[in-house]
Amino acid sequence: MTTTVREWEFAGSRGAVSARIWARPDPRYIAVLAHGYGEHLGRYPHVAEALVRHGATVCGPDHMGHGRSAGERVLIEDVEDVVADLHTVVESARSDHPGLPVVLIGHSMGGLIAARYAQLHGAGLAALVLSGPVLGRWDALSELLALEEIPDAPIDTATLSRDPDVGRAYTADPLVWHGPFKRTTVQALQDCIDRINAHGPLGALPTLWVHGSDDRLVPLEGTRTGIEAVRGDDLTERIYPDARHEVFNETNRDEVLGDVTAFIDRVLR
Repeated sequence: MTTTVREWEFAGSRGAVSARIWARPDPRYIAVLAHGYGEHLGRYPHVAEALVRHGATVCGPDHMGHGRSAGERVLIEDVEDVVADLHTVVESARSDHPGLPVVLIGHSMGGLIAARYAQLHGAGLAALVLSGPVLGRWDALSELLALEEIPDAPIDTATLSRDPDVGRAYTADPLVWHGPFKRTTVQALQDCIDRINAHGPLGALPTLWVHGSDDRLVPLEGTRTGIEAVRGDDLTERIYPDARHEVFNETNRDEVLGDVTAFIDRVLR
């Protein structure tokens, strides 16, 4: 089987957005990836390739101000703009493959974006996967907003994964943002959490929530309050003992990706 990887660019809400497609000639579904804060889609080829092997054509954007997309680094004024850019990618994939089911997979801030997308456009989705999503209550945001000046404190890469190579690669990646949070972005994330909580459940949309029990970046209990706010009729949760924030990059990543593909199989059946 041949995977073709292609990058393309479109006019996003606030400037040019770079998107990527891992295509296979005979897909049975479309998987859309929404990456996390400060990172980019170039950190996800192993996830994309696992999904391609499973039968997907995979696509996703670098969010505005992230990776290869335009805009001031990590500046997001309104998460609704990022959701709109994601919708452009979904609609493009849908036009290439009319009739195929769409599965949306969001990690961390991408989980926030994916959950909001599902609230607005859930009728067009077959399933939703949320990995360590920023939902419900993220105390880091309120703590940052209370400060007069946001400190330039890089994240401890040991919190990403028990695999030290993941932290080393993250530190060395020039497309990853290693500077401080921006107050505008922090406020936008908090506003989106509040909007999601107020909007309520996802109805019949099959949803898989995966999270590490030792996630110190986006702690489990804060996210659980958000999952309870949005959970619909079909929620599956997988909490991995001792796993940290990036479960797709964890030492048990094959187990996690296996749970994701098994969930997708169940939904598509």
